[in-house]
Amino acid sequence: ICVYCPNGQAVGSDKYEYKLRWLAALRDWVGSLPQVDPSADRVLLGDFNIAPADEDVHDPAAWAGQVHVSEPERAALRELLALGYHDAFRLFDQPPKLYSWWDYRQLGFRRNAGLRIDLILVSSSLKPRVARCWIDKAPRKLEKPSDHAPVVVETSP
Repeated sequence: ICVYCPNGQAVGSDKYEYKLRWLAALRDWVGSLPQVDPSADRVLLGDFNIAPADEDVHDPAAWAGQVHVSEPERAALRELLALGYHDAFRLFDQPPKLYSWWDYRQLGFRRNAGLRIDLILVSSSLKPRVARCWIDKAPRKLEKPSDHAPVVVETSP
């Protein structure tokens, strides 16, 4: 399931409230998916526009309480995870300061002033077969790149 979660613009804005409602609807929809086979592998991935924890933010103090890191957004993400999903990136020890998004302004990528907001969530049945997960920063170094870098997961058969 590939998602693009709304950005939210600013905490307290109508777009932020829409984002929270959208995340609740996503949770409800994912939670209602038929469980014909409880061992069925599922992946929920995309630009969540939420940094799950302070370790996913280049400067947690500067971002505290702002969109992408607010407690209501993080709580909504935890509710998705509670449906039986796991953050594939955090299944492994990762070096510090790895991000998937950098603002184009103020040389964000060059300064590594980023956020990890692109996530791959795997179902409990798939979790044991996740071999590795990483952020591929190489495309971000190309001419006219996206402000996001791909997050990649490798699974075993």
